[in-house]
Amino acid sequence: MSTPPRHFIDIWKLEAHDLRAILDDARARKAARKGWPQARVDADAPGAERTLAMIFEKNSTRTRFSFDAAIRQLGGSGIISTSADMQLGRGETIEDTARVLSRMVDAVMIRANHHEDVELFAQNATIPVINGLTDKSHPCQILADILTFEEHRGPITGKTIAWVGDGNNVCSSFIHAAPKLGFKLNIACPAAYHPDLYDLARAAEQQGQVEMTEDPREAVRGADCVVTDTWVSMGDVDGEERLDAFEPYQVDEDLMALADSRAVFLHCLPAHRGEEVSDGVIDGPQSLVWDEAENRIHAQKSILAWCFGKIG
Repeated sequence: MSTPPRHFIDIWKLEAHDLRAILDDARARKAARKGWPQARVDADAPGAERTLAMIFEKNSTRTRFSFDAAIRQLGGSGIISTSADMQLGRGETIEDTARVLSRMVDAVMIRANHHEDVELFAQNATIPVINGLTDKSHPCQILADILTFEEHRGPITGKTIAWVGDGNNVCSSFIHAAPKLGFKLNIACPAAYHPDLYDLARAAEQQGQVEMTEDPREAVRGADCVVTDTWVSMGDVDGEERLDAFEPYQVDEDLMALADSRAVFLHCLPAHRGEEVSDGVIDGPQSLVWDEAENRIHAQKSILAWCFGKIG
């Protein structure tokens, strides 16, 4: 009987030791290639002779470039397609597409509109499937965020992360990670834009330290890291209402001053300067957003290596 593929769909579905193995491998890989040109292949080439298919239903900058760079640095190759390029965009079922691609490539990364579609694809694939982003979660981003934090502030276990703004897919993946990696998560958002209640309930069952408030000052006070995201995401149709609701949640210099003196700022980008974050914060000395963006490559290389069974 064949071994089932290793999918990377949601952080809550993974064991803590696997997450730690991925993070440790990512840090080691990044250090090992310091000063190298971007196209040079890692010494162990864990992706050699492997092909990654990348499917985009949503536009992308960081996910597209980082996954393409990642598979190349692992020694493999990539094929990029939008859903409009494929029969998937013209009526072929997700199940049939998964079965076909399973015979043509070695792994699939999907940036999708609907989380259920990625789960259905994985259920019918015989190769690893990676969630590059859905409406429900963004696990690759959170591993890059944690990698970035630990590079500058040490182990995340026991630290406090403050999320300020929309209880969206990125927030959900932080909720998934909190009980797995042992950090405290303070979430500040308007009541109408709270995170998924199932995510909160699951975290509580797993003894996760996740606290909710509508007061951003309360969430940020003493935190080791402050994180935010855009207030209006792709697909949101209530833009004006969101801008009004989130106005008190801008991460500016005054809000950052309430965090720990060594606190860092993260944002998955793209940022809407003057809305969810001020120029003074995103361009300031506490901001790690550019390291964070680069670390998408390193985190995803190790996710791929884990999916291929090379680590963990």
